[in-house]
Amino acid sequence: MVATTVHLLRHGEVHNPTGILYGRMPGYRLSARGEAMARTVADHLAGRAGAPRRDVTVVVASPLERAQQTAAPVGEAFGLPVGSDARLIEAANHFEGMKFGVGDGSLRHPGHWPYLRNPFTPSWGEPYAEQASRMLAAVADARAAARGHEAVLVSHQLPIWITRLTLEHRRLWHDPRRRQCSLGSLTSLHYDDDELVGIGYTEPAAALLAGASTVPGA
Repeated sequence: MVATTVHLLRHGEVHNPTGILYGRMPGYRLSARGEAMARTVADHLAGRAGAPRRDVTVVVASPLERAQQTAAPVGEAFGLPVGSDARLIEAANHFEGMKFGVGDGSLRHPGHWPYLRNPFTPSWGEPYAEQASRMLAAVADARAAARGHEAVLVSHQLPIWITRLTLEHRRLWHDPRRRQCSLGSLTSLHYDDDELVGIGYTEPAAALLAGASTVPGA
């Protein structure tokens, strides 16, 4: 059997002083802490932080700035170019560009309420099943390109979590507060030939998480 691993890496912290749900909007880049997270993950994968060096031969990221920035140190650590794959992009969301919540948030406006009618699809954004389909296609291509080695795909919290739920045959609708997909985390898919034999989860940047700012789904 040929063993191949595809790591789904969530990007680092983003500079977002206004606290909006930025989604696919351009111009949202890593904060200084987010840049440190990206370097920490690269060091972890390259065996510079005590962990074994990984056999990474493919690095691909979502086209959004924060994902490309997170991937850059990984590519540098292994002497690899960073590819771009639109299938790894953040989920589309009706509330993009707004503050999501009550009070001064978007939910105080009744015009937005119909978008909350169905949490199972969900009605406010890209269907979970569509996210899973595009992410799994990207994983399959990366697995083929890195066959016998390891690939790193940099994406976003919700698409990564939906991919994991799909592969674990769990329901796709969920409580966002219970996602196991922190900033700078690695969700690792282990294959023997074409068979998924295990899913691992690690947080190489855990020491940098305290006080980090997050936006659900970012």
